[in-house]
Amino acid sequence: MSDEIRARISAMMPAARGELAELVAIPSVADPRQYPREECAKAAEWVRGRFAALGFDDARLERTPDGSDAVVGSRQAADPDAPTVLLYAHYDVQPPLQESAWRTPPFVLTDVDGRWAGRGAADCKGNILMHLLALRALQDEIPVHLKLVVEGSEEQGTGGLERYVEENPDVLSADVILVCDTGNAAVGRPAATVSLRGFANVVVRVEALASEIHSGMFGGPAPDALAALVAVLASLRDDDGATTIDGLSKDGTWVGEPYDAGQFRTDAGVLDGVSLLGDGTVADELWARPALTVLGIDCPPVVGSSASIVPRAAARLNLRIPPGVHAQDAHDALAAHLRNHAPWGVRIDVETEAVGEPFRASTEGPAFRAFAAAMHSAYGIELTRLGQGGSIPLCNVFADTYPRAEIILMGVEEPLALIHAPNESVDPTEIENLAVAEALFLRSYAKTV
Repeated sequence: MSDEIRARISAMMPAARGELAELVAIPSVADPRQYPREECAKAAEWVRGRFAALGFDDARLERTPDGSDAVVGSRQAADPDAPTVLLYAHYDVQPPLQESAWRTPPFVLTDVDGRWAGRGAADCKGNILMHLLALRALQDEIPVHLKLVVEGSEEQGTGGLERYVEENPDVLSADVILVCDTGNAAVGRPAATVSLRGFANVVVRVEALASEIHSGMFGGPAPDALAALVAVLASLRDDDGATTIDGLSKDGTWVGEPYDAGQFRTDAGVLDGVSLLGDGTVADELWARPALTVLGIDCPPVVGSSASIVPRAAARLNLRIPPGVHAQDAHDALAAHLRNHAPWGVRIDVETEAVGEPFRASTEGPAFRAFAAAMHSAYGIELTRLGQGGSIPLCNVFADTYPRAEIILMGVEEPLALIHAPNESVDPTEIENLAVAEALFLRSYAKTV
């Protein structure tokens, strides 16, 4: 049966490229400050229509508490006692960032070295196409009840779907939840993500003077807010570059699949001669230890700056938190560290943007075993188990709301996809192989329960 499934999906790949091109062409960035809300509405309707055509007769748009629309629907199996599988993806995308850094137009799906490039091609519109291909390959032979949710504000982190699930728990209840927003270890190397880091986003503001003052007349004794901010940020790393926050452990170890340091350098684009950070393995630093990133700084730009002492400055920080650490505790440790390391008595304020818990998936249930077997059939090699440095707070909401459900994280994203960066792309073989695996899983899982 796997050969027949693969033949069907392979035959559909040229048309699938056209569909992905249509979807990528919609700049569905869920931030009205950057793109009109109508673009997300177009993407949502595109998704709704495609799944409605596949038997999700009640496919509809559900307004979530953050104002975004999620595509929600269901399809019933012939056997009323069949298990239920929920398919997840998101149609919103990251902004393109510097369009000048793109080798191809960000919202035009373009063939580049055997890959399909475009914003959202992998994260997460490629996963939407993967779901469609898997269901089309099964035709009317889907032996499980299906539920669908494709959300519209995942990249903004505003929690619309999370709150919708909490307020409407019956709508998306399922025995298995396929969260398709992660990826494989590399092209052709199948993986399931079993660990997600949590996060805490804060903005730290430093104020030292009432206003700008002349650096020649007052420089020296007058406190410099930007220099104070730099000192605070420098205190967040040790000499090895490891994240160092008072009260937060930095010696966790990863016991799953390793990540070769040379491969990581290639995947991350680390320049020759530049060291990797931390004193642990790459996997330790990625998946078992906290990691602090400075996302942005508010200060005078180089071009246009004057010979003045900066009176105030700010930075936006992102702390990734490994499983086993409570996210609020990590946030509180970060906030206290920032305040305690501010020099010269400068005023400091820490504003919390968002906090999300880390997540660890179970791999002992029948669904995971069936999924691993399906991935093996699709790829021809054994499934590996990876951590994921990113955060998906929805997984914790699913786990709390549906404690008996098995949650499996998978997807078409892999290191070369460059998600969230310029020149994002997807390898079409990943869409094809994942679609084969999902179709085989939906067929086989019904027989295991």
